[in-house]
Amino acid sequence: MATLSTHVLDTSRGRPAVGVGVTLLSPDGVELGSGVTDADGRVADLGPGPLSPGEHRLCFATGEWFAELGVTAFYPEVVIAFTVGDDEHYHVPLLLSPFGYSTYRGS
Repeated sequence: MATLSTHVLDTSRGRPAVGVGVTLLSPDGVELGSGVTDADGRVADLGPGPLSPGEHRLCFATGEWFAELGVTAFYPEVVIAFTVGDDEHYHVPLLLSPFGYSTYRGS
């Protein structure tokens, strides 16, 4: 079974995004886990352990986070769908700014 990690970087400020809510959803839409990014922009424990194969989703509460900072943002939520197909480790980072974001498969 596969494992997962994520982190969020605020590219507009050049530092980790501390306090972003993150939820992990299973292929059938069931919440597997959730957490809040720490001082490094990472979530220490996001789920129940190993992931089964299939399409999962990470949902980031970006609008709430920017609102807490007093920043107007275009995206109220960022949802990243990704496919787990084997027993590898999947790292899914989010690079974030008020009017854009990007992601990639990390290591």
